[in-house]
Amino acid sequence: MDSQVAGLCCTPAQCHALIELSAHGQLSTGELAELLEVDKSTASRTLKPLLQQGLLSTEADPADQRIKPLRLTDAGRDQLRAIHTVADEQVRQALCLLSDDERELVLSGISLYERALHKAKALAGVVIRPIEPVDDPAMARIIRTVMSEFDAAGCGTSIHDSEVDAMSAAYTGDRQAYFVAERSGQIIGGGGIAPLQGSADPDVCELRKMHALPSARGLGIGRQLLERCLAAAREAGFALCYLETMQHMHQARALYEKLGFSPIDQPMGDTGHSACNGWYALNL
Repeated sequence: MDSQVAGLCCTPAQCHALIELSAHGQLSTGELAELLEVDKSTASRTLKPLLQQGLLSTEADPADQRIKPLRLTDAGRDQLRAIHTVADEQVRQALCLLSDDERELVLSGISLYERALHKAKALAGVVIRPIEPVDDPAMARIIRTVMSEFDAAGCGTSIHDSEVDAMSAAYTGDRQAYFVAERSGQIIGGGGIAPLQGSADPDVCELRKMHALPSARGLGIGRQLLERCLAAAREAGFALCYLETMQHMHQARALYEKLGFSPIDQPMGDTGHSACNGWYALNL
């Protein structure tokens, strides 16, 4: 980006600040710093010329003299209109060089990129790691919360398994592992693998207790957890991974199918989860 927007004596960051103030009415320097994703001192340096040019005004909040919210002046609103005029013209000139189909393609691409940026921001700081004893209470709450959300708390469901309250201890044996997804110190999901109970084939494992909070869905966190579980299953020498779910858990089933699981006609092994009515298997 150029150091200044053409003909406006305004940096891109200052334009951004004016746009945010227009959208919010008034903001403190600290609030603007968060929106601009810079530290407070950088935000102050960005805003100082705008105050000197009379584009912004500031006065103490009567309720708290320490807070001095910023507002656009009439001159600031005029500058904002000029910013939009310049930006709109730049976009218009570029789009005029494209056909109708090409413009539709650009708009579709921008929407896809926006969603990808949202996911990338949500995934920042997400860590997939082995479960620890300190994670047990959080993971138990997630399991019970998610199972109840999907009306899967009755008899014959995994919510009643004894391991729910002590997941870390339940997955310490050979050929089993449980992983949690952690973001900013908060556990937001988990999933694990273990030998399939009741199976005559020792090389069949089960994907177990795969759950994520609503805030962790649709971002790729479930996929990361599942891929980590499958990698652990392969490392342990399993040849096939089996899982049980419910037909109305559409988002979960879509994830399983996307990673190669195929539906099968009947349950395998003896898990005790008679309420499950969807079964899948994946050759590892």
